[in-house]
Amino acid sequence: MQLVADVVSMKDEVAAWRRTLHADPELLYDVHNTAAFVADKLRSFGCDEVVTGIGRTGVVGIIHGRPGGNGPAIGLRADMDALPITEITGVPWASRTPGKMHACGHDGHTAMLLGAARHLAATRNFTGSVAVIFQPAEEGGAGGREMVNDGMMERFGITKVFGMHNLPGLPVGQFAIRKGSIMAATDIFDITIKGRGGHAAMPHQTIDPIVAASAVVTALQSIASRNANPLESLVVSVTKFIGGSAYNIIPETVELAGTVRTLSPEMRDLAETRINEIVSGVAAAHGAEASVNYLRNYPVTFNHADETDFAADVAEQIAGVGKVERNQPPTMGGEDFSFMLEARPGAFIFMGNGDTAGLHHPAYDFNDDAIPVGVSYWVNLAEKALAA
Repeated sequence: MQLVADVVSMKDEVAAWRRTLHADPELLYDVHNTAAFVADKLRSFGCDEVVTGIGRTGVVGIIHGRPGGNGPAIGLRADMDALPITEITGVPWASRTPGKMHACGHDGHTAMLLGAARHLAATRNFTGSVAVIFQPAEEGGAGGREMVNDGMMERFGITKVFGMHNLPGLPVGQFAIRKGSIMAATDIFDITIKGRGGHAAMPHQTIDPIVAASAVVTALQSIASRNANPLESLVVSVTKFIGGSAYNIIPETVELAGTVRTLSPEMRDLAETRINEIVSGVAAAHGAEASVNYLRNYPVTFNHADETDFAADVAEQIAGVGKVERNQPPTMGGEDFSFMLEARPGAFIFMGNGDTAGLHHPAYDFNDDAIPVGVSYWVNLAEKALAA
């Protein structure tokens, strides 16, 4: 493994930043303390520009390269927000806020990009500019979309953008990436089934929305098994079933909700169409009425070919031959870095977090041994992308 020497020496300091952030988790766009911590660090490093409030509470630091060296700007992105989970790690730096924790490693992502910003601002061994992007609200709030819609790419002249996420189960010092769809589109739906309520002892006088809704749940599973090409990826999951208030009352309405995960526009269109058709048809067959609210949420995280090859080559120079999986199977999890990849060419890579608890688990903690690897990746990527 070939790590940047200065980066290795700053591991403990970057880990201390990470643990400070871990102890003070914040959700969605309410990342004011985290954003202030980031902005203060960037200013102390001597970044040429530090802009707050991008995409509501995002932060962007601009680092120019060699004096007189004109060139493009590339973006390096980390996410800052935590999750509404109660932590059970028991570590000294555990969350001080009940019901909130960094269970996805965004504290590590933020700290590593800060470490890279410090090195790049000190050395400036590149031509052009680096935009270090610290994003709020990745966990369901579409902060990536907000930063793009706020004009971030145009304002800072960003021509390419790169993202990284830790991956439990992948050994520290290894990377994984793929061209094309690497993470799924994450659509959501809400369904209301309206029947006619009444006494549970006299069901013939009612239109039972629970029976109708149960049939809808079962029928929705036929989309993946009978409508989709078996070689395509599609998940339809009903995750909420809400209805009824007593043992002896058939309710008036039932509410369902769930998620759809796809890796292609064709499967996304198919799922939305069939959900509407199935809900309407099954409800009608039971004499009930139904409505569907289908929201296209995060799009597919799609890695551009040239940028994927470039990112994989940079990772291999750090990790060594055979330590970068270039055809990583896609995951049906979602990622709002997808909005940035729709706006600019780029690539999203996974970095090993070792044998830790899984993401979004209350026992998860970012592995500080991965810090020199991630920081070295960012530094090398920036310097090679903007080489004179």
